[in-house]
Amino acid sequence: MGALSTHRWKFFRAGGFDQVQLETPEDLAALRGLDQKLWAALACPTRNLELDQRMLAYIDTNGDGRIRAPEILDAVDWTLAHLADPQSLFREEPLTLASFPDTEDGHRLAAAAQRLLKVLGRDPEQGLTAADTDDLAALFPPGETNGDGLVPASLTSDAGLQAAIADIISCLGGEQDRSGEPAVSEALINEFFDQARQVQEWQQGGAQHGVQSLGPDEEQAVAAISALRDKIDDYFTRVEMAAFDPRAASIMNADEAELTRLSALNLADASQIADLPLASLQYGESLPLQQGINPAWRPAMQALREHVVRPVLGDVESITRSQWQELTARSDDYFAWQAAKPQVRILEVLSVERVVELVEQGVQPRLLELVARDLEVAEAAGGLVDLDKLLRLQRGLLTLLRNFVSFQNFYWRREKAIFQAGRLYIDGRSCDLVVEVGDVDAHSAVAANSESFLLYCACTRRGQPVRDRETLNIVAAVTAGEQSELAVGRNGLFYDRDGNDWDATVVKVVQNAISVREAFWSPYRRISKLVSDQIQKFAASRDDALVNNAAAQVGTSATAPAEASAASKTFDIAKFAGIFAAIGLAVGVLGAALAAIFSGLMSLQWWQWPLVVVGVLLAISGPSMLMAWFKLRRRNLGPILDANGWAVNSQARINIAFGTALTQLATLPGGSARSLRDPYAARRPVWPWLLLLVVVLGLALFGLQAGWFSASVTPPAAPPA
Repeated sequence: MGALSTHRWKFFRAGGFDQVQLETPEDLAALRGLDQKLWAALACPTRNLELDQRMLAYIDTNGDGRIRAPEILDAVDWTLAHLADPQSLFREEPLTLASFPDTEDGHRLAAAAQRLLKVLGRDPEQGLTAADTDDLAALFPPGETNGDGLVPASLTSDAGLQAAIADIISCLGGEQDRSGEPAVSEALINEFFDQARQVQEWQQGGAQHGVQSLGPDEEQAVAAISALRDKIDDYFTRVEMAAFDPRAASIMNADEAELTRLSALNLADASQIADLPLASLQYGESLPLQQGINPAWRPAMQALREHVVRPVLGDVESITRSQWQELTARSDDYFAWQAAKPQVRILEVLSVERVVELVEQGVQPRLLELVARDLEVAEAAGGLVDLDKLLRLQRGLLTLLRNFVSFQNFYWRREKAIFQAGRLYIDGRSCDLVVEVGDVDAHSAVAANSESFLLYCACTRRGQPVRDRETLNIVAAVTAGEQSELAVGRNGLFYDRDGNDWDATVVKVVQNAISVREAFWSPYRRISKLVSDQIQKFAASRDDALVNNAAAQVGTSATAPAEASAASKTFDIAKFAGIFAAIGLAVGVLGAALAAIFSGLMSLQWWQWPLVVVGVLLAISGPSMLMAWFKLRRRNLGPILDANGWAVNSQARINIAFGTALTQLATLPGGSARSLRDPYAARRPVWPWLLLLVVVLGLALFGLQAGWFSASVTPPAAPPA
């Protein structure tokens, strides 16, 4: 990298920097010796590029979604090595059997090409293009081995294996087979059955410890025990207290006072008696399961008898304390067993029984046999993969280089650059520098350094998805015209590279200078807006004051005496005399100032008048135009691309002339007929012209009186004495 090279390079100047021209196979062969400091970019993402995505995947050898300069060089070297005539990269022509070199790899590619031509039903003399390999199913039909080591369900006719493949994909996700179908790899198969064996061992451990002795429905059995554990323990403790002291027998039963209180209540809700003992202590050591049970606990007792007692102890009417302890011990084992349940992903989708079934059926080795069978044709299938790679590089590699090593496509404008997403029509103009973006806020934070006026738009295409998408975000650089009505909420129409139309709505605007012309008029527009705002503010304030005064007068007229009302309307002559005097003084000062200005102007020669006008215009608009000019010279493509993941290696300026080409303003077609009469145009007032006429006549009269227009006569010299 950066080494000296004997190759004679050609460069062109655009965007403020020298860019290399790639015009011959020799240029490509010597590219590794070109100093990368001269490259336009050093890296770019694989997304949001108008290029063949499969080609970009071939170049992105590490699969990180980015293409770097070393990967570009490797792709160039590989392509040149697998073409007999590298000049075909610069010609749009199909590859024939004669296009492959006389090498081992060339023979393998030729054999793959012959196989593909046979599949397509073509003669061996016919050529192949990248379009012939777009459909992977044509290269690798479903149900046939293709050498990628992936096993789709269509590769076997065994229904059990097909179901197992579907289970693995549903649990762990699948990979795409060369045929385009979802498939499983050896790694996925091993991962699935590693988790499955953990589940099997856990289930077998539960059976070994007698956890299943609670009956066939363990979960309902444990739920029944859990619901009554405290209440049944309470009953047997009360029985033991009665045996300890006979006096306690009556006390441990329901209190008479409590029963009296409950008798006065509506016991339709049995929960009111839930705190009473589970059963009367008269039953002694045995707890009845049906008779003499607290009504609040009868349903729970029925569940206990059905799901626990009957499966374990048989059809009994009561249980003893020792029997109850045996049942609770078994539930404790169940809880401990459940706590040891493996936390694996496959149990989120499949049942324990299904997982254990797959292990016991020996599905894993049978799936691995399918993987091995698929890999047996890897070498033969690899030739088709390399052929597909070569066809795509032959079609798109040069385009990538002319948008990576240099920005030739962008600055020459013979075709769009790979990062240009399409064309945006909005506010009577079209913008060609349109880039697809992901996160608008994140992109704008970096792209603001481009010194360009940027419109971020959300594009929608409801019910008509393109590439499985109905929405996308774009950023458009407005490089000509004026800002006008470009604001958030403005709608436009976006056409992508395929000609599909999208509704576009402005969601964010990055303000910057657009043109010097707009900068010339901006001071006058700001002054006009300021005056308009002040007039509107004054009018609004006067309107509010009028309304408030009227309301105050209406409120006071009913209560104030008529005399006070009359006194308030007395004309104050002294007050108004002061106002008139102030107005007169202001008019006099203004008139004197205007007279001085006009006197100065009239003293000028006729040819000095245009200079005065130009000077006044420059004094007002000059600073704004100068600032805009400096900013427009700094417009830079780099930040717009860097915000998308590029590594732009140059300034890539967008000067005024180039910006005018990127944004087209609305113009009438040549030869169009145009009527200048607008029947609905607003009538222009006549009084400004009348005022101007009066001013001109006044100046003329004043000039005549002052002798501005009389010829200056040199007085004769005095005669000698």
